[in-house]
Amino acid sequence: MNQPESPQTHVRQAIRAGDLVVGTFVFEFATAGIGRLAAGAGASFVIYDAEHTGWTWETIGTLVATTRGTGADSYVRVPTTDRSEISRALDAGARGVMVPMVESADQASAIVAWAKYPPAGVRGAAFGLAHDDYVRGDGAAYMRRSNADNLVLTQIETAAGLAAVEEIAAVEGVDVLWVGQYDLTTSMGIPGEFGHPDYLAGLDRVAAAARTHGKVAGFMAGTAAEAAMLAERGFTMFAYSGDLWIYQDALRAGIEDVRAKAQAQVAAPAHGSGKPTGAAK
Repeated sequence: MNQPESPQTHVRQAIRAGDLVVGTFVFEFATAGIGRLAAGAGASFVIYDAEHTGWTWETIGTLVATTRGTGADSYVRVPTTDRSEISRALDAGARGVMVPMVESADQASAIVAWAKYPPAGVRGAAFGLAHDDYVRGDGAAYMRRSNADNLVLTQIETAAGLAAVEEIAAVEGVDVLWVGQYDLTTSMGIPGEFGHPDYLAGLDRVAAAARTHGKVAGFMAGTAAEAAMLAERGFTMFAYSGDLWIYQDALRAGIEDVRAKAQAQVAAPAHGSGKPTGAAK
């Protein structure tokens, strides 16, 4: 049985064209519907976080599997540059990996090697699994397609990583330079100071390195205003917030609105009775 030809993913096509792409992070809601919900809301990609969660590989596999076919690409943020974590995420079906705290060209080269099949890398070859939809066919053709289509997202989130960002960007196979703003400002000694001139200069440096080497600058933006500021600086790939914060913010806003409007009616006399609705007679 031949493996079907799979076109480039929407995100891969978009970033190669220099277009804006927007997705989201998932940290908390490990449900079979979360990928579909994100795709239905217009997310081009979903990043499932394995760095700051306690999710097992079985959970990651289920999340990735239920996102495949939705129109949104799934990526996994692995905890480290360890070969087994990178290959497991990809073999589970993720369209790419995000790796935290990348600090050198050598480290970036190792990540690419683990993520790519020969001759571009040394990813282990096993076919007829989740990553190729359990179809057994032309392994060589599949490896070429996978090497061309899967994304490698390297996080620039330490002072050392920022100092080496030009060298990291120059590594063949790195697709995205993704700023981790909290870790970066903490490493720079200005934790959470997102208006600090050193931090803003760092954003510009990442964007410039991406532009020079034909890569993409990415960021998790909490607001549209933040995304607009970053887009002006040259960032074109955004994850809008994460599932738990989106839910909490929307729930808080809804509860406050319901409470305010309902309280106004409870405090007002009921029509024709002079008593609040539901008052005892």
